[in-house]
Amino acid sequence: MGTPSDGTRGRGNALRRRLAVGVAFAATLACAPRAVTTPSAPAPADVYSTYGVHNDSHSDDCASPSCVYARGAGEPTDPAYPEYWTSHWAMYRVFSGYQKYPPPYAGRPPEALRDGVDYQTSAGATYYDSTWTGPQGRGAMMEHYDKFCLPIFPIPNNYTCSFVSLGDVAFFLTYDDRPSWMTPACLFSPRNRPPARDFIKHLPYSREDSARLGSTVQGYSFWIGPSGKPIQTGVSPDQTANGGILFGYAFEANPTPDRVVPGAAPYRHPASFYFSGVPVPPTNAPIVSQNYVDFAMLRPDPAVTWAQVAGLDPSTLPKCQLFVPPQGR
Repeated sequence: MGTPSDGTRGRGNALRRRLAVGVAFAATLACAPRAVTTPSAPAPADVYSTYGVHNDSHSDDCASPSCVYARGAGEPTDPAYPEYWTSHWAMYRVFSGYQKYPPPYAGRPPEALRDGVDYQTSAGATYYDSTWTGPQGRGAMMEHYDKFCLPIFPIPNNYTCSFVSLGDVAFFLTYDDRPSWMTPACLFSPRNRPPARDFIKHLPYSREDSARLGSTVQGYSFWIGPSGKPIQTGVSPDQTANGGILFGYAFEANPTPDRVVPGAAPYRHPASFYFSGVPVPPTNAPIVSQNYVDFAMLRPDPAVTWAQVAGLDPSTLPKCQLFVPPQGR
């Protein structure tokens, strides 16, 4: 779930408040911001306000000082991630018709929207282990985007990328198809932890989002306004034209067994992560949805996930330039 600096305020800047979420990172989520400050001292420009999901910075942007939403009467209890898991997902970058057909989606966007005309489909995977411990802290997560990176930066996203969070440190990796000006690895943020298993407490429950899919999911979402504060719960009405930034997450409403650990207690599986990308060209991603396809309690293999950054020293890595790319890029 991702984020930019104070020098890029406005639409592109606020967009990184999520990733987020998870979202996160996403994207990640999800999701992501402007530079943040604390009462005692300014935070670095690459520490972003993430509304309690990836760090505790800038809590004055939240709807409450704790950045936690109390559930009202008749609202469901909060679901939680398993201790560790792996899932592939399909990513839908929706650039037309999203106002009439907003997320969450049950798989592909509705049939009225056409693949290749109204939206683009790409693929990726997420790897999560809340039990990982290391010098950077606790918890590990990797989001891998195949051929099309997370579209929250003001540049074309037609390259492969990965976000890796180990403890508090978030790295950004690129591969052979990277733009020529990008480095293979850079420091995304020194304070951007993986979302906790109970991260959903930082999002408001939306009856409207849930009802859109016949209450087969529990939808949680809010829009962030140009001020950086929440302005609306639920996806509709769409706030893109008003400079709003969406962050949302859906869990399946009913607990089901895990597909690879059938003896585990049934749980509510994540269904999708839906959010705003950069809505204008060249990114052209007003709405994005990552829909999980094979979520399971599979512990990630470090050799093919976090080992890619195990030998990197955050203090010597170049800082990423994703939100404010070099001139002419």
